[in-house]
Amino acid sequence: MSSSPVAQVLAEWAESVSAKNLPDGVVSACGDTLIDTIGLSIAARKTDYIDALCKAWVSDGPCTILGRGHTSDAPSAAMINGTAAHGEDFDNTFEGCPVHSGAVIVPAILAAAESQELSGQQVLKGLAVGIEVMCRLGLVVQKGVHSAGFHPTGVLGTMGATAAVSAACKLSTNANVNAAGIAGSMASGIIEYLADGTWTKRMHAGWAAQNGLRATAMAYSGFTGPKTVYEGRHGLLFGFSPSVEPNFSLLTDGLGQNWCTERLAFKPYACGTMTQPFVDCAVRLSQKVSVDDVVSLTCKVGEGTVHRLWEPLADKRNPANPYAAKFSTPYCVAVGFLRGSAGLSEFTEESVHDSAIKKLARKVGYEIDPNDEYPRNYTGSISATLRDGSVVEEYQPHLRGGAHSPLSRKELLDKCAANLNFGGLDPSLVKVVENIADDLQESDRKFILPSLV
Repeated sequence: MSSSPVAQVLAEWAESVSAKNLPDGVVSACGDTLIDTIGLSIAARKTDYIDALCKAWVSDGPCTILGRGHTSDAPSAAMINGTAAHGEDFDNTFEGCPVHSGAVIVPAILAAAESQELSGQQVLKGLAVGIEVMCRLGLVVQKGVHSAGFHPTGVLGTMGATAAVSAACKLSTNANVNAAGIAGSMASGIIEYLADGTWTKRMHAGWAAQNGLRATAMAYSGFTGPKTVYEGRHGLLFGFSPSVEPNFSLLTDGLGQNWCTERLAFKPYACGTMTQPFVDCAVRLSQKVSVDDVVSLTCKVGEGTVHRLWEPLADKRNPANPYAAKFSTPYCVAVGFLRGSAGLSEFTEESVHDSAIKKLARKVGYEIDPNDEYPRNYTGSISATLRDGSVVEEYQPHLRGGAHSPLSRKELLDKCAANLNFGGLDPSLVKVVENIADDLQESDRKFILPSLV
């Protein structure tokens, strides 16, 4: 690792990145992230929480509020679009630490592009740099941010968004370092939403996105921040991940050569990342056994997931609302078994109060597997004990949609089309979204984002 401050190393690397020379895998991942994120923002466009944000964040400006038919200033647009993209927990993630880069980096860069009249290539560079920084930070902190009671997407997303906007807007190396230093004092996001399924987690992605815009603007205007924001005695990792001895080589080594961005994971289900493999297991079990024969469903889990997805167990078996259900493995297993999926329509008030789902969720329990690879790998394992005493097992060795089993472009486009339709738009508009994504690397012209309403 370099003896220079971590922020300095990242800034110098970001300055060297050229959109034209990015590996094909990085370009594809950035395009896929743009497609996935726009579709998700549209899907949530008429929700009560986005209605509330649009009333609270009122300002004039040139930046598109996706699917809403009006524009706003850059921070407000980033806040609203980021919250919409992350609102249903259907956005992309990363194996190693479940950070949601798309819902942070895409809204920040779209707002920067429209307010600063950036080119397509600048947008692509910003996406690549921001996603890479955010995912690499996830590898450094592992379980540490969650263990301390914070949300990695909010905390690490602020740093990723700042890196993204600074790179896209061509800040000097010195200004880029200052922007990171400033962003460290903006990072936030507690996970107490787990207590009652209220809305604060949804806003963390949007908050991080607008932090990136504000930190960059402040640095560009001459405001300063600590160069040792990452590794300092009172730096980001000291405050948000005190249980982990940070290995900053995971953040700085091989930049531009080994891209985490190429290993993004795109969710097939609209629920928490670590529950996804268990839903796959539940769907397959339902094809083998009758629900009437099930006495219990026991999941083998990683210890680091218990406090978010399993406890208090009585509450997780009976989630208070659709959002709480997304972070309840008992509910997700039950709905996967009974409905064969866990899409947006499986997380409604009607579904959460469905008596059959609630009955099966009460039979779902867990045991900690000391050999579970979380957070390096997300697996699922369910043992179904039946009335005749027999046991039927299902195992999912990795996150479907992740590096070991990626979704195809067609699958991502189908998901985006379904999300556009869920949001009340013509699903054929997915072609417009795909064209936007695929034109970035070749375009040195002003980036234009259609309103999509």
